[in-house]
Amino acid sequence: MKSFPSLYFANLFLIIGTGLLTTYLALYLGKQGTSTFWIGLMTSCYYLGLLLGSKLGYHLIKSVGHIRTFAASTAAVTACVAAHGVSDNLYIWLALRFFVGLGMMCNYMVLESWLNEQSAPESRGRVFSFYMITSYLGMILGQLALAQFPELGYAPLFLVCMALAIGIIPISITRRIHPKPLKPIKMSLFDYAKKVPQSLTAVHFAGIINGSFYGLAPIFAKLSGFDAADIAIFMSLTILAGLLAQWPMGMLSDRVRRSVLIRTNAVTIGVVSLALCLLPTSQLTAYILTFIFGLFAFTLYPLCSALANSRVEDEERVGVSSALLVAFGAGAAIGSTVNAQLMSYFGHQALYGSISLLTVVMYLLLTFINSKQKLEQPEPSDYVVGTSDVTNSPLAATMDPRIEETTAQEQMLVVDDEEINDEFFEHPQGELFKDLENEQKKE
Repeated sequence: MKSFPSLYFANLFLIIGTGLLTTYLALYLGKQGTSTFWIGLMTSCYYLGLLLGSKLGYHLIKSVGHIRTFAASTAAVTACVAAHGVSDNLYIWLALRFFVGLGMMCNYMVLESWLNEQSAPESRGRVFSFYMITSYLGMILGQLALAQFPELGYAPLFLVCMALAIGIIPISITRRIHPKPLKPIKMSLFDYAKKVPQSLTAVHFAGIINGSFYGLAPIFAKLSGFDAADIAIFMSLTILAGLLAQWPMGMLSDRVRRSVLIRTNAVTIGVVSLALCLLPTSQLTAYILTFIFGLFAFTLYPLCSALANSRVEDEERVGVSSALLVAFGAGAAIGSTVNAQLMSYFGHQALYGSISLLTVVMYLLLTFINSKQKLEQPEPSDYVVGTSDVTNSPLAATMDPRIEETTAQEQMLVVDDEEINDEFFEHPQGELFKDLENEQKKE
């Protein structure tokens, strides 16, 4: 923390602002009687911006450097936030959410590549753990700040702009050495789908679940009779649970097969979601259930990452992590829109009803895939704390402390596609032969 205070504080204020904005827009539109379909579509536009923003961020950083990119992107995001107060046109707001996603991806690229390059290999895990903690803390503070504005006027937008503007200050005056320019990374999602099908399948469902929660849970709480302060507590408790669960789940994943843990998480999320759908939504019951929901929903992503990394070689870790984030983001973009439509047809309880049904499908698919694979052997230190939410970016793939320093510094290096003998791996013993070969290399 002492080495990167400017980057940590910049990230903290960015997430305070964007976390507050996400919940505010959902509640404001709900108060105006806007269909939940459009509210979910707005969340999807944000995730779409995140997915497409990496190329823009690369070109900006290459052209003008990290600090100028961060200042320009944050200024653009601030302008988009302020524009919400100028017009209530829903189509304009959809476009604004897309551009906010683009700008925030550029900011994440700046922060994460900077931290990645200038953190020592032996301290990279601690550096990024604290970075993720600031992201969680920012989300919680943003929810609590919104509770101070129950009338949902334009004042929260001013607060968002203030937080974003403050976030520019520490990184603009930092004395740290600038990181090297980024190089693009080339990856094939379909190749990794063959290699780590369990992880990509599970992380896609995790994206649907988490994206739907962030975009639509405030609407669920509001229609359940909660006021602004209660909604802030509802959201904050869920995020806090995700933060608290990271390290215990990490230790557990070193002792229990991760494929089993992922399926166990799916079952637990399904049961809790079904309870939120069917039981009377008293405040205390909702708080307890959403806390349990956060414990398991927000640990799905890092479990999937750990499982995937236990099945690939060191040189493939950057690419497979990027594939996981693409699958997660695609799920988040799709899930918000689909679940919003279901809520429009069947009521606000349909949010958790659909999540419960999704976990059943997820469990069945994972069981089927797992039955066709050799059960993985747990390896220590595979679990890495992950936010699994809107604060993720594709550059997080390069932050894994297991990656060698030279590989991490070339985080956006173009990787040549390796030819794999498909006939060999189609053989029932192909995976076993590969594992034996890897063990011999280690010895």
